Amino acid sequence: MKRFLSVLAVAWFAGFVPTWGQGDAHARGLPEFADLVERVGPAVVNIRTAERVSAAREGRSKIPLPPGIDEDDPFYEFFRRFFPPRQGPAPKGNGRGEVPRGVGSGFLISADGLLLTNHHVVDGADEIYVTLSDKRELKGKLLGSDRRTDVALVKIDVTGQSPLKIGDPQRLRVGEWVLAIGSPFGLDNTVTAGIVSAKGRDTGDYLPFIQTDVAVNPGNSGGPLINMDGEVVGINSQIYSRTGGFMGISFAIPIDEAMRVAEQLRTKGKVIRGRIGVGIAEVTKDIAGPLGLPKVMGSLVRSVEPGAPADRGGVEVGDIIVQFGGREITKSSDLPRIVGGTAPGTKVSMRVWRRGQYVDLDIVVGRMEPDKNASKDDANDSGRDAAPQLAAENPFGLAVSDIPARRKAQLRLRNGVLVDAVDGPAEAAGIRKGDILLALDNKEIVSASQFGTLVGKIDRDKTHVLLVRRGDSAQYVPLRPVEQ
Repeated sequence: MKRFLSVLAVAWFAGFVPTWGQGDAHARGLPEFADLVERVGPAVVNIRTAERVSAAREGRSKIPLPPGIDEDDPFYEFFRRFFPPRQGPAPKGNGRGEVPRGVGSGFLISADGLLLTNHHVVDGADEIYVTLSDKRELKGKLLGSDRRTDVALVKIDVTGQSPLKIGDPQRLRVGEWVLAIGSPFGLDNTVTAGIVSAKGRDTGDYLPFIQTDVAVNPGNSGGPLINMDGEVVGINSQIYSRTGGFMGISFAIPIDEAMRVAEQLRTKGKVIRGRIGVGIAEVTKDIAGPLGLPKVMGSLVRSVEPGAPADRGGVEVGDIIVQFGGREITKSSDLPRIVGGTAPGTKVSMRVWRRGQYVDLDIVVGRMEPDKNASKDDANDSGRDAAPQLAAENPFGLAVSDIPARRKAQLRLRNGVLVDAVDGPAEAAGIRKGDILLALDNKEIVSASQFGTLVGKIDRDKTHVLLVRRGDSAQYVPLRPVEQ
């Protein structure tokens, strides 16, 4: 019997050894990438950029290094040996020539030569050169580029190409296999693979990035992130790194967002976005609780630009925007994406949480303008009509005074009091002399005496929030009173 069992065990073991030795990825439950790469690889391109310089400056140029590599980098010697400077013809006529500026990746989205890459790959370039998988190098024409989303659209003069199929990033699952094809450190047609680590990462104003552990390095920028169906689901754009190289975290622009941007770049040459003119901040548990907000959500209005759509629509500093155009604002970063994707001139309903209740407003969306410089801080402004009358010190460690009517008009304030002295919890929370207090929990502060009354009624065992204005913006500051 023992001999029979021994023979049976040997036979069982022998039956599995060939499977382990064959390298059959499917038998081990691992993905097979080779066929996929053969199918989608021809649509991926290498991009190098150049700038025109004078002959004198060109003479000082060194090695054409990829972004992030300098003479102190350990990869410098590698590039010095294997990628010597290109010896181009001497400048003619006007004494100007070209020097390499950077390298990156891209991919075809149409048979007639439309391709996507990153804005930062082509930003500032005088010439764009695109190398196809068959080694043909063509000049690219920049149709448009958008800094805010880091998307650029380039056209090359070809026909009959096989573009990548556009996938649906919304269907991506965390843990799903994906791969990247690009030119890290200028090494063309490099394939790396990994999984989706997270979705909806907020690393930019207008994009919820896809996070992966796919190896992405300088030169991969602009290349495609591809799912196991051979569909492009993102544009590799950023890495988290303390060294300049890959550390296991990379980010890709969702392809649906990129294609919306690309369509505007193709038809208009630029991206037109909506705006309402508010400064915003995140809503935290410490803010939502004292204000009675049913759950932690929304976008806190820190400032309202005078004359902007939000101002005309009745939005106030301290409002928490919880819906815009019928879409729920679950976190603060949702608002600029939704507003930015709304056509200027559109009338939109908006719901805000204000002093313990929902308020519905109508906003006519404006058009995004270039960023404006921040206004000067009003904290040190001395334009008062009279010496302040200090209120009694309170459990927050604050002494306040009324704001003269003329000063309120200048600051476009309806109510509020001025902080004249600060100590204790308020000082620890970062409140400063010169700040303006607008509300305590859900109560507007109309005068120094009324503020004293409100503070006298607080529950000292709970955390409360003060709406504090500094300069042109305001923020809720959680405070816990000192114990008696």
